[in-house]
Amino acid sequence: LATAMINEALKNYISTAILPQYDKFDKGHDRRHIDHVIAESLTLAQAYDVDKNMVYTIAAYHDIGIPRGRKEHHIFSGEILAADHHLRQWFTEEQITTMCEAIEDHRASSKNPPRTIYGCIVAEADREISVETTLKRTLQFGLNNYPDESFEFHLQRAIKHLNDKYAEGGYLKLYLHSEANERDLAELRTLIADKEKLTERLKILFENELNQRSF
Repeated sequence: LATAMINEALKNYISTAILPQYDKFDKGHDRRHIDHVIAESLTLAQAYDVDKNMVYTIAAYHDIGIPRGRKEHHIFSGEILAADHHLRQWFTEEQITTMCEAIEDHRASSKNPPRTIYGCIVAEADREISVETTLKRTLQFGLNNYPDESFEFHLQRAIKHLNDKYAEGGYLKLYLHSEANERDLAELRTLIADKEKLTERLKILFENELNQRSF
């Protein structure tokens, strides 16, 4: 397991006090996503001279502020980590500051690059951009926020978001250029460029999502 290298006491605290909170979050920021970011962060960290306990903790806390507000969740998440006195058992104040900065810097829409390698790692790990996952998360966000709108509305919203964020010239940036993310982004851009195929994929996923919500 990726977390085998992590301090046992730290891992026990986070797995019992922090990670269960994500069970109540939306599908784009739920426990499955956090587990993915933790595993991917620790995998990326193998190539760098970094503190693996810090990498694990940053990944575990990076979306914890979502309930306070999605738009500023990266700020709230950093504040929650900074206020957690339990973490002083394992980290210095300087390390706490570095972890908070990494969390603040992880957002794809950030106009500035991360300040440290820790921010680069969590930002790269957070770019969960396989075609299926990206399309589903885009539709889920739309349905959560505009549940009464038509498919045409959700289609146009999704297409605009996908172009703004993922297409050539979009605001999403890859700082470490991991092989998986480069591959997934290339596949996603190919699909975005083919509006007919993109519409077909979105329609199928939209109907599946509605069927799941009807139960």
